Amino acid sequence: MAAFLLGAVLLIVQPQIVPSRPAINSKAETSSQSVQRELLKQTSPKNDFKENIHSNGSCQQLPQTIIIGVRKGGTRALLEMLSLHPDIAAAESEVHFFDWEDHYRNGLQWYINQMPFSYPHQITVEKTPAYFTSPKVPERVYSMNPSMRLLLILRDPSERVLSDYTQVLYNHMQKHKPYPSIEQFLIKDGELNVDYKAINRSLYYIHMQNWLKYFPLDHIHIVDGDKLIKDPFPEIEKVERFLKLLPQINASNFYFNKTKGFYCLRDSGRERCLHESKGRAHPQVDTRLLEKLHEYFREPNKKFFELVGRTFDWH
Repeated sequence: MAAFLLGAVLLIVQPQIVPSRPAINSKAETSSQSVQRELLKQTSPKNDFKENIHSNGSCQQLPQTIIIGVRKGGTRALLEMLSLHPDIAAAESEVHFFDWEDHYRNGLQWYINQMPFSYPHQITVEKTPAYFTSPKVPERVYSMNPSMRLLLILRDPSERVLSDYTQVLYNHMQKHKPYPSIEQFLIKDGELNVDYKAINRSLYYIHMQNWLKYFPLDHIHIVDGDKLIKDPFPEIEKVERFLKLLPQINASNFYFNKTKGFYCLRDSGRERCLHESKGRAHPQVDTRLLEKLHEYFREPNKKFFELVGRTFDWH
């Protein structure tokens, strides 16, 4: 019985070696398996770890790729577009395993139970935008799998701040609750309120430094969220290459919806667009205040560009 349980644990932890999976260094792979086995022992002290196998041969497994952020950067659009690939199995909702203590205490068995059923040749992906800015997350992800391939989608920091505010504003409006104007958050004592959480989330270089303590830069692919909105196909091509997927997504999978004002998806003749909550108009902001915001991010953006060896077309 013990041998059977050990075999089940090893089967769910050990990555399947197939052409479309990310190439993983064998030494790192062995280390990853060792760490995960130890975590499974800690989270399943009674040896009650279960492998969920479907009758069609698919099973639930730990993700090999995580979209770690950034909030309001286009993570949902990225996941939907990536899901066009037949070798991708994506978790439906944000899991918040590594950043919510109540979830993390549930252990890896709980985490696996949140994953979709996938076949051995598929890559399981989950996305939780809050991971990027959560200090504890990089180490926790590394402890689970030091060879994890990470996707980070970023957009102009100032635009991200406005989107961040807009989402919270609409959430309050749906509940018929009042919410302060964006100026009340951005200005404090006549100056830019740098303590506003939405501004802190846009200081990309600070959060990136934390991730680079655990993962090399070549394990983190940065998707240009602004370009993904304007012309999605080239950005998705880059993601396919990063994940070492066979090219399956093409330009015909995307079409511009003039009514909505953004690209929608076409898959096997079926057309679908992102949820109506996407692409909401930002509030009108005084030009001088916007200039203050752009000026504040100028130096942090420069530090980020130097950190990742790339520049982006941001203000």
